Amino acid sequence: MTLEYLRTYCLSKPGTSEDTPFDSDTLVFRVGGKIFLFTSIGAEPPVRISIKNEAEKVAELKDQYEGILPGYHLNKKFWITVVLGVDVQMPLAKELIDESYAIVKASLPKKIQATLE
Repeated sequence: MTLEYLRTYCLSKPGTSEDTPFDSDTLVFRVGGKIFLFTSIGAEPPVRISIKNEAEKVAELKDQYEGILPGYHLNKKFWITVVLGVDVQMPLAKELIDESYAIVKASLPKKIQATLE
């Protein structure tokens, strides 16, 4: 997964925006103003993404995959860093991105969620 493919995939989701609020290298994707994915713009391959998931699934994923690590500088109970291509291939990566988006979207006020449908 290239950075450009990742950007296109994330931005195809309703209500998604991107920005670099922390520094010029950290690209953030948000839904309704809340972050669902972090990545580095200038990092060498493999692409690494940090995404949110349910606490129970985070522990399971870290045990199952070498390419899924505790969230770098994030709450390790809910965030994971995924090294794409190690043993995490495109279908799983897209599934995890979708889950992160859905979790964050579900945490938004109902009024904002309604505008994203």
